[in-house]
Amino acid sequence: MFREPGGVELAEQIRSLLLNTSHVVDPVTELLLFSAARSQLIAEQVKPLLEAGEIVILDRFYDSTTAYQGFGRESVPLEEIRTLNRIAGHGLVPDLTFYLRISYELSQERTAGGEKDRMERSGEPFFTRVIAGFDKLARDEPRFRTLDASRSPEEIHRKIRMEVSNRL
Repeated sequence: MFREPGGVELAEQIRSLLLNTSHVVDPVTELLLFSAARSQLIAEQVKPLLEAGEIVILDRFYDSTTAYQGFGRESVPLEEIRTLNRIAGHGLVPDLTFYLRISYELSQERTAGGEKDRMERSGEPFFTRVIAGFDKLARDEPRFRTLDASRSPEEIHRKIRMEVSNRL
């Protein structure tokens, strides 16, 4: 199991740059940094593990780049992001993607009072576009399983375990 961005030393360093609230990051730079962190994680850990027959779970992958930097930031045309995703993902395609769908309002309630990183401070119009992007990906990609994230963590966990167990 790995987190994205992060999971390996170089990618963790990139993550700290991306989430740092003192930086103003150009949308294209943001896109490239997220992709660079992903590429390093894939090359260093994910590909070798998959080649050894292991199951790999990532908390995010390139669909997040499409939704956040493509739909949310509108950094470059979506087709260019898809090309970059193929490159940074080293040609890998997830077998299964869980989309934990939640409204902007409920997400704000759940994170109220906590310190927000640079991405989390992006505002409602940005997150409305991100949600629309994930909704489109979920409609277009058969590997997506959309779960109602307003449910309890235990219920969501149970549904994910059941779906994964059925696939294994």
